Order: sequence, then C-alpha cells, then structure tokens
Amino acid sequence: MTLTSLFLVVLAAFIHASWNLLAKRAASVGPVFVFAYNFVACLAYAPWVAYLLVQSSITWTWEGASFVLFSGLIHLAYSLCLQRGYQVADLSVVYPVARGTGPMLSTVGAILILGEVPTGQGLVGLGLVMAGIGLIAYQGDLSAFRRPGGQAGVRWGTATGGLIASYTVVDAYAVKALGIAPVVLDWFSNLLRFFLLLPIVLAHPSHALERMRGYWWIAIGVGLLSPLSYILVLAALTTGAPLSIVAPMREMSTMVGALMGMLILRETVGPWRLAGCVILIGGVILLSAG
Repeated sequence: MTLTSLFLVVLAAFIHASWNLLAKRAASVGPVFVFAYNFVACLAYAPWVAYLLVQSSITWTWEGASFVLFSGLIHLAYSLCLQRGYQVADLSVVYPVARGTGPMLSTVGAILILGEVPTGQGLVGLGLVMAGIGLIAYQGDLSAFRRPGGQAGVRWGTATGGLIASYTVVDAYAVKALGIAPVVLDWFSNLLRFFLLLPIVLAHPSHALERMRGYWWIAIGVGLLSPLSYILVLAALTTGAPLSIVAPMREMSTMVGALMGMLILRETVGPWRLAGCVILIGGVILLSAG
C-alpha cells in the first residue's frame, strides 16, 4: 500500500469522525436532516461533476449506470437499516457490530469477488483492527448484549454491516474495474437518495422547515464532509490499494471518534478504550505494510 493511499484513508477517517460528531447534534431531526444534508451535498459537488461531464472524461455504459443505481439503493437501505437499529436497540450495540462486521465482510467479498489475495500479515492486521474496534466500543464490558434489545441490536447491527460490505464491494468494483470517478459515483448516489426522500419533505414542507430550524449549519457541514470522506476512500482504491486492506483501515474513524469524544466532548476514556486505540493502530500499521 502506497503512502498516498495510506494518507487518503487516514484523512478520510478523520473527516468521517468529524461529520459524525456534527450529525450527533442533529439526531432528533430524523430523516428530514438526512434529506437536508443530501441536498447540500448535491449542490456543493455538482460543479465538480458537471466539469467532468463537460470534459467528456466519463464514458457511460449500461453496466456503469446499473452499478451507480445499485450503489445508491444499497446506501439508502443502509441508512434506513441503521436508523431502525437505533430505534429498537442501544447505540453501543448496533454501531460497533455494524462497523466491525462491515470491513470483515468487505474483506471476504474482496477475496471472493475481486480476487484479491491477502497476506498473512494482512490477516493479522485485520484481526487487530477488529479487536481494537471491539475494545473501543465495549470497553471490556459485554453486558450490553444481555440487556433488553441487545439481541435485536446484534441482528440489526449485523444487517447494517452486511450493507456496508455490499456497498463497499459494489463501489470498489465501480471505481476500480469500470473506471467511474469517485465523486461521480457518490454524487449520483446522493442524488438518488435526495429524490427518494423528497416525498417525506413535500408531504409536510412547513413541518420539515420547522424541524430544521437551527440545524442548517450542521447540515451544511455534514453535506460537505460526508461525501468527501467517502470520495477519499474510493480515491485510495483507484490508486491501486486493495479493498481487503482499505475496508478495515477506514474503521480508524472509530478510534478517531473516541479521541474526539475525549478531547472535544470531554468524555471519559478509560484504559480499555486506550488499549483499543493502541491495538487498532498496530493493526493499521500491519495492513499498510502488507
């Protein structure tokens, strides 16, 4: 893995944690907020996509268009599945299960579908990344699974992780094999979600505007940062970085989020989370050297 690819994935992890930090402040707004930041993303990145279209650097095929549509639908299903999981179970169960199973299944998909062959060092690194994520999320306490909703959280978290793996493999094929520009793939995915969520807003426009009162600046931040974090990951794949390495490495955002929570939100970070950060960093080093 080149230093360029490593830099792109690490930068993406910091940006991903940053926009999640912003989105947490608008959790109560619900689907209207998702619509709002998708709207911002479509507007903000439209000039870049238009430039690529005008320059005729994009060649559309039925296969390419199908993958763009498929990607958008999976991303929407992921958003809805994650939201449903948070409705019926604890965040502390759904989020780590989703983020842990996602890269693991992505790596399996990269091996089976994209034909990537991981090294022994890479597999050890993957294991360390998964262990680090678990320690950061659970802090050595697995009692969350035994609490009411714990099993539901595992089910919805696993389903969400499966969708993460699905769109990761689909998008990796689109940018690596079909040559679709990362910004184009992400922009059309956002555009599809925009139109699919539009009826919810049009049904009660005044109510939607009222719910967004005071949250537009957060929507602008998320709308700018969320696509950028994923575009950087896709860009790393276009440089030749294998998906079986990139997928687990991007979960560094879990560690970054824990550190941001400690430094910005003044959350308590105990020895288990610190140990998880150290183990995760070790895994990322092994993956990047593999």
